[in-house]
Amino acid sequence: MKYGVVIFPSKKLQDLANSYRKRYDPNYALIPPHLTLKTAFETDMDVEKITDHLEEIAKKYEPFTLKIRKVSSFQPLNNTIHFKAEKDPVLEGLSEDLYETLPGERPEHPFVPHITIGQKLSNDEHSDVYSQLRMLGLEHEEIVDRFHLVYQLENGSWTVYETFRLGKDPQ
Repeated sequence: MKYGVVIFPSKKLQDLANSYRKRYDPNYALIPPHLTLKTAFETDMDVEKITDHLEEIAKKYEPFTLKIRKVSSFQPLNNTIHFKAEKDPVLEGLSEDLYETLPGERPEHPFVPHITIGQKLSNDEHSDVYSQLRMLGLEHEEIVDRFHLVYQLENGSWTVYETFRLGKDPQ
């Protein structure tokens, strides 16, 4: 089965991201706007083992403030446009622990926390859209207190398997 680990932002930020994603992201209908902590991985590992690992990781970290300040791009690597999250030790620690603990390869590029709003754009389309969107004045902050194990369905869409609350006593 194919799994991933993500943070779903607040409805307010999801609505803003979706206002662009419906036009510029072919994966719009497959998963809500999210920040990927661990990219998709395939495994035969028992899901109970995966959730046990995730519960232990969640206990290590306290809730944190997610800060989005600008629209950015991964060009020239690819034509993906995203809301860039400020680096945070909790975000980086979570991602690192997930790659150390769960199956799957590490990505070839370093972890850049972001929420994709456009991808697989032609060069011209990327240039036009990015030049407009980078002018957006983004000042968004929210408290993140959970992350999610998601899995892929047969139709290619993703759904939540389980949610993990950050902190030693997540009640």
